[in-house]
Amino acid sequence: MPTRKTLTKADLAELRRSALGTANPLGVAADLAEAAEQGRLEDPDDAGDALTLAAEIAEIRARPEAALRYAEQALAAYPSGDDPRAGFARALRARALFRAGGHDDEAMAELTALRPLLLVQPDAPAYVSAALDAGGRSAIAETWLSEAVDTVLNERATAASGPASTAIDPVVDLGPPDAPGVAFFLLQQRHRVRRNLNLPHDRQDDLADRLETQLVRRAGERRDAESDLLFWPRAEFDRLLAEHPALTEVYGPDWDAHRGRLETELVRLRGSGQAGLGVFGATVAGLTAFAGQRGGDPADAAIRAGYAAEVSARPSARIPWPPERNDECWCGSGLKYKKDCLPRSRS
Repeated sequence: MPTRKTLTKADLAELRRSALGTANPLGVAADLAEAAEQGRLEDPDDAGDALTLAAEIAEIRARPEAALRYAEQALAAYPSGDDPRAGFARALRARALFRAGGHDDEAMAELTALRPLLLVQPDAPAYVSAALDAGGRSAIAETWLSEAVDTVLNERATAASGPASTAIDPVVDLGPPDAPGVAFFLLQQRHRVRRNLNLPHDRQDDLADRLETQLVRRAGERRDAESDLLFWPRAEFDRLLAEHPALTEVYGPDWDAHRGRLETELVRLRGSGQAGLGVFGATVAGLTAFAGQRGGDPADAAIRAGYAAEVSARPSARIPWPPERNDECWCGSGLKYKKDCLPRSRS
């Protein structure tokens, strides 16, 4: 999509979903950096996030020099390197340093500084371990994740009844299906790293499997078709129904109905006192990959519930709701909210 205009939060959310699928992802990254530099962001506080996205695109497209440049610009744009949003940019900087060659010590110093975040930020286990993987240090990732898991489980067990080592099963606060706790993500990333290292399945790997099963089951119990808050952009919605016609009953017969269902559910949730609401951008490729990893059917309710839980745990997938009446609608149509989805809950 063209980025010469002023970029809104909705634009950035759409670019997070679509940039890598465009004809020129690196051009999108350059445009994002230019928008941040030229002040073409509706909210200047989004500069760090826009530059982090540019760095992520460049790193994925194997352009470490550009990724490093964008990551460092992102860190300069955040209020401080300790800003909670800056962790991912710092991890991307480390990945770029590894890939550029000759900067391994600097990359490790950056990641070592991020290590404490493993205990407090749900997304930190993924971005820290991915950076270590990129540097050929998966064994270090396994050690860090294992020690973080031990720390978290011991703290939880001690608070509940006593040292974790005396318990038959560790005490884990799984958290709600739409926001699993840090222990869940630590266990899942540790499980992934150990599988890639061909290490034998251990007790904590078993726990990771059980927790994922619990999460999917609880998500299925909690979510019905209209309240999983997955949002399918127009092209994704059309593809979804083309490949899985049965999901018409779940998400609506057309895109207008889909958006209307989400808007109505969000209004209901707000009326029940919930705050911090939003929808979560979904893709057919993501649903298909999730189903494939679990040997399931994308149209199966449990698979969809698990995918919804996974997507809603990603900060980058969240689209805040509601926008101001005169701001661009959350659905990305380009129309003002008051002219598009706002009235849909009343029809």
